[in-house]
Amino acid sequence: MSEKVQVTKEDKLAVVTINRPPVNALNQEVLDELEKVIEGLSKEEDVRTVIITGVGEKAFVAGADIGEFPSLTSANGEKLSRRGQQVFQKIADFPAPVIAAVNGFALGGGLELALACDIRVMAKNAKVGLPEVTLGIFPGYAGTQRLPRLIPSSKARELIFTGEMIDAEEAYKIGLADHLVEEGQAVDKAHEIAGKILKAGPIAIRLAKQAVNKGLEQTLEEGQETEASLFASLCDTEDQKEGAKAFLEKRKPEFKGR
Repeated sequence: MSEKVQVTKEDKLAVVTINRPPVNALNQEVLDELEKVIEGLSKEEDVRTVIITGVGEKAFVAGADIGEFPSLTSANGEKLSRRGQQVFQKIADFPAPVIAAVNGFALGGGLELALACDIRVMAKNAKVGLPEVTLGIFPGYAGTQRLPRLIPSSKARELIFTGEMIDAEEAYKIGLADHLVEEGQAVDKAHEIAGKILKAGPIAIRLAKQAVNKGLEQTLEEGQETEASLFASLCDTEDQKEGAKAFLEKRKPEFKGR
């Protein structure tokens, strides 16, 4: 277990907690540890769902460490941006679904971290936004790319251009949050969702995520080709046969991941 990024495992579920109180700010040390954790979990075949959250109820991740900003130049600024993009892309590409349990503030890099996840659960005390423009910069960890792909482009532009912070209810209304729960219940709700995912065929889930991710970068026609190809590879698995057999026999399937 690392100091700033902690991992607990519950059967096939891994819970990753950013542990840098009071607001779990993302500095380079946290990014490095997060990358190592995600890389390690991606190699564990028994990890089929991941929850990412922040320690305490005050903040999920309140953003990047602003103390690092005064030393930015065009050279190291590009390096900083690419580093964050690289780590968050590994979360987006993680072979299993990743759920963000957002408690408290998720600002700047914190919101960009949540955007890299597949599903976002927000507690009602959550406050989210991309305030970078108020500091004379703009979101550099793929926020300008992922947010307009998730919510209406004009609303994404407004949030990016104004740096405005919105509450969890507004985030839920615009589709930024997938679930809205009472304060202190975000992780519990994430566990509930994870439990449903874990009942499904693990290969089917992994390939479905690949189909969605690749399809979002393709035309509809290309995406359908990707879908058909991945679907075909799924049909030769033991899990696919077990799923159909269990349905016909009116019992719960016993998926083996093969």
